Formats: sequence, structure tokens, C-alpha cells
Amino acid sequence: MYLITIAIKENIFKDESISEQQLIAHRNWFSEYYDKGKFLLIGPSISFEKSGIIIAQAENREELEDILKKDSYYPDLAEYQINEFTANKIAENFNWYQGN
Repeated sequence: MYLITIAIKENIFKDESISEQQLIAHRNWFSEYYDKGKFLLIGPSISFEKSGIIIAQAENREELEDILKKDSYYPDLAEYQINEFTANKIAENFNWYQGN
């Protein structure tokens, strides 16, 4: 499994470089890989402005990087931090979580 942090680059908003089409494509990218079962959790960060979190599953790091490269924000508009991990314990009520 992978914990991915996506952070919009600071200078992007100053230059107003993100178009509406890129934003729509970015959101569609989230939906596509959620529907395919690759993104398990997706949401904006509350702690860090202009960033979000994804919990993802992929066959390997190469597959995950191929998925990330398909984001309309990649690589010029956002930075992607990837942390691979193994879930050793999963709370029984985890499947009940649907966000706030």
C-alpha cells in the first residue's frame, strides 16, 4: 500500500497557471483510479493548505508511478510524496468510515 501526499506548488497559484480544464482532468483522474480500486481513500489535507492525501494500492512502485504520471497536475503543477507501507492492523469499523 502507498500513502501519497500531493501538494500544489506554491508559485502555481500566484501565476494562476491552473486552468479549469486541468482541475476537471485532475478530479476525473481521482475518480478513474478510485473506480478501478487503485485509490482506496482520497481527500484534502486539513493540516496543510493546497494538498491532499491518497491511500493507494498497486502491484508495485512502477505501476503507481505510471498512475501518478497520468494526473493533469504531474509534474509541473504538484509535488508527489510517496510512502510505501504495510498495514499490519486494520480497525474492524474501518469499512464504516465515509468521511465527515
